[in-house]
Amino acid sequence: LSIPPQNDEDNARLDSGAAASIPDPIYGGQLQNFATPGQTAEAAVIVDYEEIPVSLSDGTVVSLRKPVIALSKLGYGPLRDDLMISPRIASPMIGLGMLEALAAEDILSWADPDDRDGDGISGRGNRINSKLTQEVMLGRFGWKANQATLKDQVTDAFSGDIGISSSLHPGNAGDCTSAQTNCINAPDGGDAKSGDVEINDHLLDLVTFYSRNLAVPARRDVGNPGVLAGKKVFYEAGCIACHRPKFVTPRDPLRPEQSFQLIWPYTDMLLHDMGGALADNRPDGFADGREWRTPPLWGIGLTKTVSGHTNFLHDGRARSLLEAILWHGGEATDARDRVIALPTGDRENLLRFLNSL
Repeated sequence: LSIPPQNDEDNARLDSGAAASIPDPIYGGQLQNFATPGQTAEAAVIVDYEEIPVSLSDGTVVSLRKPVIALSKLGYGPLRDDLMISPRIASPMIGLGMLEALAAEDILSWADPDDRDGDGISGRGNRINSKLTQEVMLGRFGWKANQATLKDQVTDAFSGDIGISSSLHPGNAGDCTSAQTNCINAPDGGDAKSGDVEINDHLLDLVTFYSRNLAVPARRDVGNPGVLAGKKVFYEAGCIACHRPKFVTPRDPLRPEQSFQLIWPYTDMLLHDMGGALADNRPDGFADGREWRTPPLWGIGLTKTVSGHTNFLHDGRARSLLEAILWHGGEATDARDRVIALPTGDRENLLRFLNSL
């Protein structure tokens, strides 16, 4: 949740990268649809879908579903007319340490915000103030790259998702606002030995280390002729303009497990305009309401095995990889249209390749 800037101070915080967004003064930065005993949940979320048919060149009709979000049972009064809402599902946690290790200049070497080469692709980096380093840095994590480091990501999730305070997010009431007095006054787990926060720096370092070192699974069927043919289609369709296949991480003697590694994440880590159909119309840092960070594709073929579903994109609207491709627009329009025009066999091979990652 967020609202437009309300005054010069809000504008200055956004323009400087000190804040990624302005939280709602009543409901905060994240809707809490559950509550601990004695507290009131902020709202219930109702999700309906509109079906949108898309015809492929071979006559196949794929039905896309567009989510329509409504909030009911409001616990703390009516919503503002200018409230911006963006539904999100959690991103995979694999390989995050490798993405954190990448040199910023290597990521930004692919940025072309003014599309000077005229290829229709104009990726750019998000910039956000890191609570860890106290400086504005390249954003790397989150659907709009609004977190600069893994520790920023971890502590923000502790605070926003489950209300656990840390040295970087010391508020023991989590995302509760000053308007939610029962929550503010409720007992908390602040520990004087830890600086009156609920997770001390030692435990925080362990959770960050764990998040940093979750490995990427090995690929499957890498020599399968259909997979190899699908890789060729992936490249020729122009998907690699944003889904950059590989990087080499810098040498780092302090983190040998991430040092000088050839990795294949299939992301450029940059923001791209993905068109009006996917727009949430909610700015986040320097990302506007149509921009999203290119999500990594490694491990995507094991989504069903790991998560028990095949829901993709920021709000889970795509029920398959093909649906996810068909939602692409904006800078990815040409690549999507090439996939729509594929013969049946080529399209099936493309999906075989993606499912091998």
